[in-house]
Amino acid sequence: MFSYEHYKNPLLSSRKFYRRIFTHSVLAFMAIAFSLCVGITGYMYLGKMNFTDALLNSSMILSGMGPVDVLQTDAAKYFASFYALFSGVVFLSTIAVLFAPVLHRLMHRFHLREDGE
Repeated sequence: MFSYEHYKNPLLSSRKFYRRIFTHSVLAFMAIAFSLCVGITGYMYLGKMNFTDALLNSSMILSGMGPVDVLQTDAAKYFASFYALFSGVVFLSTIAVLFAPVLHRLMHRFHLREDGE
């Protein structure tokens, strides 16, 4: 999906690097927004919550803080359980996507220094 330069190639210009960071940030934001929509939909239909409560619960689960409201039905509890697991994976994946360009540039720079010595 993303193409990074080989370690034998020169570093990207600052402009292209910042564009890469912006692209990764947009992708991370889209993943979080999609995950939030999944949570809101599940809480509204399975938890019988209004939009505001569903948004609050989804946001709290997605951020790792935990649920706010007590769920009444088994279906809602199963959904909350799977959504919490899903949210953990999304959180870790989003962090990886955000840090990938910076870590790649750092490692690339170390390789250039190593080859230059």
